[in-house]
Amino acid sequence: MASDHLFSSYSLLPETWDEMYDNHSKIRSQYDIINNYLKATSPESLYKKEELTRQLFMSQGVTFTVYNDEQGIEKIFPFDIIPRIITSKEWDKIDRGIKQRLKALNLFIKDIYHDQFILKDGIIPADLIYSCPNYLREMAGVEVPHDVYVHIAGVDLIRNNDGEFYVLEDNLRTPSGVSYMLENREISKRIYPGILPKNEIRSVSDYPNLLYKKLSELSDQAEPNVVLLTPGIYNSAYYEHSTLARLMGIELVEGSDLLVKDHFVYMKTTNGLKRVDVIYRRVDDDYLDPLEFKAESTLGVAGIMAAYRKGNVNIVNAPGTGVADDKAIYVHVPDMIKYYLDEEPILKNIETYQLAKPEDYEYVTKNIRKMVIKKTDGSGGYGMLMGHEATDDEIEDYLKTVDKNPTNFIAQPILRLSTAPCCIDGKLSPRCVDLRPFALTGRDGIDITPGGLTRVALKKGSLVVNSSQGGGSKDTWVIQ
Repeated sequence: MASDHLFSSYSLLPETWDEMYDNHSKIRSQYDIINNYLKATSPESLYKKEELTRQLFMSQGVTFTVYNDEQGIEKIFPFDIIPRIITSKEWDKIDRGIKQRLKALNLFIKDIYHDQFILKDGIIPADLIYSCPNYLREMAGVEVPHDVYVHIAGVDLIRNNDGEFYVLEDNLRTPSGVSYMLENREISKRIYPGILPKNEIRSVSDYPNLLYKKLSELSDQAEPNVVLLTPGIYNSAYYEHSTLARLMGIELVEGSDLLVKDHFVYMKTTNGLKRVDVIYRRVDDDYLDPLEFKAESTLGVAGIMAAYRKGNVNIVNAPGTGVADDKAIYVHVPDMIKYYLDEEPILKNIETYQLAKPEDYEYVTKNIRKMVIKKTDGSGGYGMLMGHEATDDEIEDYLKTVDKNPTNFIAQPILRLSTAPCCIDGKLSPRCVDLRPFALTGRDGIDITPGGLTRVALKKGSLVVNSSQGGGSKDTWVIQ
């Protein structure tokens, strides 16, 4: 029995780009792969694939943490079995656009901590930098290897109803999600045997090897000791930390496993101290060194910043990179691209309003039902106001918070995120998606894994794709 019933209730959303169907309800050619497969698959077989997926995620502990959920904080990461498919032409533009963006952002961070030409030329207001909570004065004048500050980046993209990809935000501090990208692909290989190689779907499995190569090249040592520094088992992304360390074949360490002696960093082992050359840290700046930042932090290592400034250890991503992924700075990235590269942006920003500007504040408050307001240093979908869903009281309370420090908030129009088919209750149904490609920058340039993590808002009508807010993910196929 074929699964024609899967498509029977698929209803395109008005004024929304659908990844699988065009606006004439015709299947887009890149989806012929999966469409033909589904039409030849029985409902029972499809259900078994979903059940297999749940069992695999459960047995392998593919989890994330929700800190404010009364039902328990540890959850299996929801996975939808219908892949999101991107053409090679679409991917080429994404690839070029992200590389262009990261080149400019790296130049910006170096400039901010050294000559500050972009401030002197009036391209970006100086007070915007100095008031940014992620700007680290401790990084001023510090030379970093090969002038690379952002070694690992996850750039969030959405496709608007015009079919174009737009940059939603730049994740440059400790971007997460790559382990889910890798796990999703392994699941696809199991539930769609033979389909990926037959259709020349580009591989993502080389990411850990490429990451290790980029990290190793930062050191001048012949056989550098690379470690991954985690805040510990209670961190929301601990599964990812342990997975990446295992796949790279490096030690997973906590702050208590390291110490600084004579401005060198060492790892405690059963055979004594072993020097550490490169630290892929998943600990935020504030907790990295209790001697220079939060004195009460037990997550970092006392003296690590002094060792870093002397060039005796490499820290990835470099401390202070957060100044470039603050949402107040996001507004100026197109200007950075023009200023540093003398190029027009390949990928556009979403129109963004700064609530510290009276004219922007007035416009946003008058059109608040069409706006989403975000904290400039927020993440994970927390602390947002979705104007079309909020009550009058919620809006009033939120604006009172904004009024205390408008500089900390930006607003964007509520967009029509593109939809992709998801298997919901045995039928295909459109759900909103975004895309987080992962980029690695090293001494030999920038490499972007073809595909990335497609996050999906599994709740009907929701625009919030974050796992902490009820979202899930899909495998992302880039066809040759």
